[in-house]
Amino acid sequence: MKARITEDCISCGRCVEICPEVFEMGDDLAQVKVEVVPAEHEEATQQAADECPTSAIIIE
Repeated sequence: MKARITEDCISCGRCVEICPEVFEMGDDLAQVKVEVVPAEHEEATQQAADECPTSAIIIE
């Protein structure tokens, strides 16, 4: 699984709260810290995508 964040991000920080192992706050937008999401964090990554208020997290 891979995750990416689109320009729709409003920097609310919800993804970082849910899964800080994968997401971090950048200067303007949240960022994905890993190339490939580790298996143990896939569920939390999906939860972050589901709870993103602007649907800015894309799971591939």
